[in-house]
Amino acid sequence: MVGENGSTTLVPEHHLTFLSVSVALIVGYLLGSIPFGLLAAKVGGAGDIRQIGSGNIGATNVLRTGRKDLAAITLVGDAGKGAVAVMLIWTFFGRECGAVAGGAAFLGHLFPVWLGFKGGKGVATFYGVLLAVSWPVFMLAGATWLAMAAIMRMSSLASLTAAAFAPLFAFAVHAGPSVIILAVFMAVLVFIRHKDNIRRLLKNEEPRIGAKKAAAPTDAA
Repeated sequence: MVGENGSTTLVPEHHLTFLSVSVALIVGYLLGSIPFGLLAAKVGGAGDIRQIGSGNIGATNVLRTGRKDLAAITLVGDAGKGAVAVMLIWTFFGRECGAVAGGAAFLGHLFPVWLGFKGGKGVATFYGVLLAVSWPVFMLAGATWLAMAAIMRMSSLASLTAAAFAPLFAFAVHAGPSVIILAVFMAVLVFIRHKDNIRRLLKNEEPRIGAKKAAAPTDAA
């Protein structure tokens, strides 16, 4: 059932408890920490993605192997794990816990325990979580990314702009406090993980989409 705020209502709301929050955090983090980029590259015969390009495990860096199929698998996997974490916990513990699980999944992707807490930059998982908690926010953030990418031709700038506006979109569509807090949490982490991109943007050294990268590689996923 789709609510007025664009969120999918699976079950009646539940009160947060220590048990429900703990389960949401653990399950969300473990799902989010699955390194789809690393697994896809290794199974697909592309080697250790951490030794290629930027060393990032996201879809953008997987694409640098020249394997679009592996990049697509990574993109779907990274987005899907965020959405699955939200929907799974939401089904059993309610909407607020679903948001907690989404935040934990996002954190798991950025800092997976299996990889020494060195994960991706979270953009695909960010969108997967948004899609599960509020599709209008997902659509607005996605449209923002597309518009910025088309105008400025910079993937990182598009990602940063979409992340910055996501909490405002959540407020505008009345997605609820839990979604607004989640959007703020993810936006802050997106900016932290893109600190090198921000530094290059300020120096006007960030590569544009489609341009050959002569300097340090950029990665927005």
